[in-house]
Amino acid sequence: MIHQITSDFLSLADIKSILESNSKLELSNESADKIVACRAYLDEKVKRSEAPIYGINTGFGSLCDTEIDQQDLEQLQWNLVTSHACGMGDEVPKDIVKLMILLKIQGLSQGHSGVQLVTVQRLIDFYNEGVYPIIYEQGSLGASGDLAPLAHLSLPLLGEGEVELNGERITGAVLNQQMGWGPIKLQSKEGLALLNGTQFMSAYATSLLLRLKNLKKWSNLAAAASLDAYDGRIEPFDQLVHQVRPHAGQLSTAKTMLENLEGSEMVKRHKTHVQDPYCFRCVPQVHGASSDAIDYAIGVVETEINSVTDNPTIFIEEDKVISAGNFHGQPLALVLDFLAIAAAELASISERRVYKLVSGTRGLPAFLVKKPGLNSGFMIAQYSAASAVSQNKQLATPASIDSIDSSNGQEDHVSMGANAATKLKRVVDNLEKIIGVEWFTACQALDFRKEKSSERVEKLKAEYRKVVPFIEEDLVMYPLMAKSREFIVEN
Repeated sequence: MIHQITSDFLSLADIKSILESNSKLELSNESADKIVACRAYLDEKVKRSEAPIYGINTGFGSLCDTEIDQQDLEQLQWNLVTSHACGMGDEVPKDIVKLMILLKIQGLSQGHSGVQLVTVQRLIDFYNEGVYPIIYEQGSLGASGDLAPLAHLSLPLLGEGEVELNGERITGAVLNQQMGWGPIKLQSKEGLALLNGTQFMSAYATSLLLRLKNLKKWSNLAAAASLDAYDGRIEPFDQLVHQVRPHAGQLSTAKTMLENLEGSEMVKRHKTHVQDPYCFRCVPQVHGASSDAIDYAIGVVETEINSVTDNPTIFIEEDKVISAGNFHGQPLALVLDFLAIAAAELASISERRVYKLVSGTRGLPAFLVKKPGLNSGFMIAQYSAASAVSQNKQLATPASIDSIDSSNGQEDHVSMGANAATKLKRVVDNLEKIIGVEWFTACQALDFRKEKSSERVEKLKAEYRKVVPFIEEDLVMYPLMAKSREFIVEN
């Protein structure tokens, strides 16, 4: 399949479709014309302008008042890309790199960046041919764009840096030899257009939001299975309760829980207890608040990925080249931190339900095994979930409240959104593991009940039992926990 780069709004659902269909990219005529027109305008603007234009014929950051001779403009851009490739730490996963390329193409194609058509086309070639530049997690302050990560993304355009191609790590120079390409000769402003921008932060945000949408669904499914396994009450999900406190997420979560439990025999069973603990009774309020946070973040991220975030910004019709601050990552930094808190709370309440299920109450055996004492059963699975929850609490500390002065004080407030992004990934990874543990535990507990849960839960449990069996006695647990995580990711 082919996805055309146009000026149309690109949603997270569109990106999910592009990725799942393994679509190739191509520029629409409209986008190509915009790129060509903007580049031609910029060349003419530089020729007739007597005043310096930031980043085009000046230095960068605190060197913004240093004018550069016309004959050195190409060297200036090459120097910018190479000098800013100062990444450290772990390598960015390939799926995130792929999204970075897609989102960089999307931003440059809107006709406000002044890049050459050949530069954008080479990025499209990277995407279509499976060329993944080697990028490192650390280095961006999330302010003047994601400078270091995007420099590593851009190095192979120059025949520099490293890439992964067909599972092999090669240099940018070897890539060009293999593909029959020549290095791109960057023109004025192009290095700045490539390095300024929020594509590192927004790629992480896009990827993690797509995962969180699935985890939001699974949080409710696991909670429903746990509620039935714990012999919980259905009354807290009555719509009357939520209509008098009508937060959107709370309303939708309560409705989803009723749907997940429709037809359950366990729900109809006589209850000897009047109330359930908060981790069951307050699922609509807690899950719902996290759901609202996720929905809010989707709106912010979709606005960002359809925006122009490099600098300076070029406006042909108004005959203006404006140096401003669209590269600043504050909108993303705040929602990435918000998401970390929201995801950590979904994980926290999930672990509390696991704790209740293994506690040996409400007719369930201690640690969900037939001979507790001889067998430890699910005792340490709960420990592992608790460990991940504790780590999430530390990771949920906001990154966006920090700012470190850089570039000799010219860049004196930074968002730290890149750190918020990589931190959020660890929180979401932990959330996946914890919900996997809850599903593992809930299915074990349900198998001790004579009555059946709902058709929806029982159908999923039957599929799950094809890969993870009922635990009769102690065995090595970690492979089953890993399979449980895989199950919720794939379903």
